[in-house]
Amino acid sequence: MRFLSRWFSARPASPRLRDVLCAGSKGLHRMRYTEWGDPENPRVLVCVHGLTRNSRDFDALAAALATRYRVVCPDVVGRGRSDWLADPATYGFPQYVSDMMVLLARLDVESVHWVGTSMGGLIGMIIASQAQSPITRLVLNDVGPVIAAESLQRIGEYVGKAPCFADVAEAERYIRAVSAPFGQLSDAQWRQLTESSIRRNDDGSWSMVYDPAIGEPFRQAYLMHQSVDLWPIYEAIHCPTLVVRGAQSDLLTSEVHVEMGRRGPRTQLVEIPGVGHAPMFLDEAQIAIVRDFLLAA
Repeated sequence: MRFLSRWFSARPASPRLRDVLCAGSKGLHRMRYTEWGDPENPRVLVCVHGLTRNSRDFDALAAALATRYRVVCPDVVGRGRSDWLADPATYGFPQYVSDMMVLLARLDVESVHWVGTSMGGLIGMIIASQAQSPITRLVLNDVGPVIAAESLQRIGEYVGKAPCFADVAEAERYIRAVSAPFGQLSDAQWRQLTESSIRRNDDGSWSMVYDPAIGEPFRQAYLMHQSVDLWPIYEAIHCPTLVVRGAQSDLLTSEVHVEMGRRGPRTQLVEIPGVGHAPMFLDEAQIAIVRDFLLAA
């Protein structure tokens, strides 16, 4: 206990920007990640974002947990500060899972806890379902083994189609519109999400910090025309699991959420009122849900 207690002492969050070299079918690419907390802490939490989002979504959660964990927040390839893939057809879960396993090898730990929002949750599900998985505690944020075709089509309407913006204010109006399901955020929170989601172009305009080409395989896949059924993957998970659902979510239905508590790892279930897809863990109440589950281990 004396060994672990020193990790629980109050220390200021000190994010570090790092990267790891990964391989794809068309060459090498760098995946960047943000690391919070003591780099020697043996307790590691990996937080992975949604389809068009980036690692900065977890700033508040990472800062809150940095005295308990070494918190690692990657930018999935094609997003944030990470490289874009030469071949858009290779954007998909085989590449994402491969990159995450390279990252876990870089971290040099035997096990990790995992928080995944939407796409990040699906990546976590796939890894957690494998024999000898390093994930020993899993939080799935507004995602499950069934995804309705209607929600996939809604996402396909905007992914990769964001316009360029004349200024930050115009970008914020767009992000507030497409991200309205995040719920009632403060002006400061919307501004932070905006500033971490855009980059300035050479001509002075602004654009989103993801490769527009990530939308191509998404729209071309058969998944756009029928629901996704990943129950066999979910039912292969054996670690303690928490599923957080936005009460107004169209991606994780209430029926699937309840069924997840009955099958597979028989997850703990939490529903957050006034939020759709997906809770952002920006306020203390939402952060406490994740913290209490993870630290119950």
